[in-house]
Amino acid sequence: MPFVAKAIGQPVAKIAARVMAGEKLNTFPPFRRKLDYMAVKEAVFPFARFPGVDPVLSPEMKSTGEVMGLDKDFATAFAKSQLGAGTILPQGGVVFISVKDTDKAVVLPAARKLVDFGFKLIATGGTARFLAESGVAVERVNKVAEGRPHIVDRIVDGDVALIVNTTEGWQSLKDSQSIRQAALHNKVPYFTTAAASVAAVEAIGAMRSSDLEVCPLQAYYS
Repeated sequence: MPFVAKAIGQPVAKIAARVMAGEKLNTFPPFRRKLDYMAVKEAVFPFARFPGVDPVLSPEMKSTGEVMGLDKDFATAFAKSQLGAGTILPQGGVVFISVKDTDKAVVLPAARKLVDFGFKLIATGGTARFLAESGVAVERVNKVAEGRPHIVDRIVDGDVALIVNTTEGWQSLKDSQSIRQAALHNKVPYFTTAAASVAAVEAIGAMRSSDLEVCPLQAYYS
């Protein structure tokens, strides 16, 4: 509710409280629902403050705050939300992709865009095979269990600029723990869902095509 109130510029909680106290909803100005801009919320997590902790989400609350990205289109708003949360999306370099089978087709268009942007792709066995068979240039890299040099070595050496890694099942989540910790320690942007990964690639494209602008909230309300 606080996020929506900031996004539309109307005191949603105050109106709700007054309605609960007996006032009629139709006595208040209608909520703004047709906006000519996008508002993206991003949570901020304190994983970097706790060395050795696996930076993975679980049922308990771990967010220490949130930021908002605002702009005329979703891709740019998403880019701003990432910057606000401390994630700097790269404009070049190597992208590591390792996704579960159900996500492969979803991230394929994003992988193609990354190649078009000039990025180099590396991937573990199954993902590398899928991308290669789909006509996307990719280099295969070892999983940690497959021996060195492996993906964590590449991350620690500073060779990786962006990570796309989705898992399925307990064992897969456990196997990717070292990747998450290496990404956190080396401040490499890391996306763990197909939807967020696609959004990140769209945001990279938006940042390449135009400069980010900053406006006060009141400018959007008007």
